[in-house]
Amino acid sequence: MALKNAYDQYKENSVYTASPEELTLMLYNGLVKFLMQAQMALNDKNIEKANKSIIRAQDIISEFRCTLDMKYDIAHQLDLLYDYMYRRLVDANIKKDGAIAEEVLGFAKELRDTWEQAMKIAKQQNSRTAQVAK
Repeated sequence: MALKNAYDQYKENSVYTASPEELTLMLYNGLVKFLMQAQMALNDKNIEKANKSIIRAQDIISEFRCTLDMKYDIAHQLDLLYDYMYRRLVDANIKKDGAIAEEVLGFAKELRDTWEQAMKIAKQQNSRTAQVAK
């Protein structure tokens, strides 16, 4: 029990101390995790767990949509993609279809990997800029 409490405290602290970029990556990782859980639950015919996992994934997608800065063109494109993913998850939940969850999982992994790569590139550029400034 004490180990679980320590782990929960660690997770909470990591969220509070994370940069906005790291929080976004955490959300993408959570989206992938819940979609994988939903897919496994659907394959196992565990309807309750599938439903809960899909709803958690939908909540993350909704959060992404709420935080888009619509003054950028890419935000409009992401909004369309997030809307599509959300609607497909509604279909997956209604039809209890693992193939639909797998389709959305593919998009989620691609978005997560792209975000992670963008973070690495930005970090490298910031480090170069800091070295030039010295």
